Amino acid sequence: MPENHSNNTSTPAPPVPIEHVQQLVDHLAAGCRPRDQWKMGTEHEKFGFRLDTLEPLRFEGPQGIEQLLRELARRYQWQPEYEQDRLIALKRDGCSITLEPGGQFELSGALLDNLHQTCNEVNQHLDEVRSIAQEMQIGFLGIGFHPTAARSDIAWMPKARYEIMRSWMPKVGSLGLDMMKRTCTVQVNLDFSDEADMIDKFRVSLALQPIATALFANSPFLEGKPSGYISTRSHVWTDTDPDRTGQLPFVFESGFGFERYVDWVLDIPMYFVRREGRYIDAAGQSFRDFMRGQLPALPNEHPHMGDWEDHLTTAFPEVRLKQFLEMRGADGGPWKRLCALPAFWVGLLYSQSSLDACLQIIADWSADDRAALLADVAKRGLRAEIAGQSVLDIARTLLELAHQGLAERNQLNAAGDDESGFLSPLQRIAESGRSPADRLLELYENDWNHSLEPLFRKHAY
Repeated sequence: MPENHSNNTSTPAPPVPIEHVQQLVDHLAAGCRPRDQWKMGTEHEKFGFRLDTLEPLRFEGPQGIEQLLRELARRYQWQPEYEQDRLIALKRDGCSITLEPGGQFELSGALLDNLHQTCNEVNQHLDEVRSIAQEMQIGFLGIGFHPTAARSDIAWMPKARYEIMRSWMPKVGSLGLDMMKRTCTVQVNLDFSDEADMIDKFRVSLALQPIATALFANSPFLEGKPSGYISTRSHVWTDTDPDRTGQLPFVFESGFGFERYVDWVLDIPMYFVRREGRYIDAAGQSFRDFMRGQLPALPNEHPHMGDWEDHLTTAFPEVRLKQFLEMRGADGGPWKRLCALPAFWVGLLYSQSSLDACLQIIADWSADDRAALLADVAKRGLRAEIAGQSVLDIARTLLELAHQGLAERNQLNAAGDDESGFLSPLQRIAESGRSPADRLLELYENDWNHSLEPLFRKHAY
């Protein structure tokens, strides 16, 4: 296991303890950035499989995920990261490659200025992975829920955090283990300028997240057959853990801001505490008790800001607030749609005129409307409705607004193209009126003769 050596032999300063809630509020507020410093960071996950059997990848072995990580580190100058002597992540130039609980292979991109850079980053990553995967006789599939594997078919990755979550999930929902092992998503992280801007963006992105779910819906199968859902991934989140998931009605209430979000996260039961590289099981315990020095897992100890940052990552709403906003509502998909998701949200949220128009669209939607929409979209995709409007019509309007927002940014590549071209895959979906899952179901019923083997052959990266 490699070690980093430094000439600096001074002892690092001890972490500052958290003594009052205002520190947690200030931590979120520290994410505020002026418009000219706004960035974007894209994340996407994908399922690995063996080309000969189509079985999910194990961690170990010559066709295993650990071997793929080793080769990426060796050939492409990624810095390896270990947990208990197991290679579980890579880092390079502000990017990281990490493993989800069932081996879903995730790229978390660097903070970049525009979509041209973001798409180049995605392309480089997929090229690197594919160059090694071909030699290893493995492939990767972009889809929101594993189309054929049962839970028992998918190996757990050797990460202590996941062992704790694995034990906790069945206590709070029936589908949490499916979320961990069988889902994949594409996400984008975006900035805000101040608390008021955060509130507007949070409300818009949370209310409109089901529209993105419908446009990207790509997971209609469960263990080799139609599941009854257009987005099985989205459905899984409805029974994962009610304490930390969902649409967060309080975001739309008067007085919402950083402090109200902190209050909500403080009431989410903990999973773990990290100390000296070890994960200590604190599942179900209270961060408020931790602040009082009364955490059963670590009696008489108080948290520091790293503990709070860890705890923030255990909240799983449709949109998550950290020192940025994370859009979490889209199924994983093929290569070109990975660039379309950041294009959609950047076009809507980084243009004030588009953001204002979105606020008008959602102005009269009630909490019940929003909750019903999320459930309806998982079932019906673009055929779903809210407040007498079809999701398809709303999606078409949003794509026009996103196009205008991207054109307004006028971020050009070397050929003189702005960023709006990255919306093309979504525009084709909206023109057809069918989610990607509708097309997969049609192929399954007709061309594929009720087999999903062609899905792995024709829709892999």
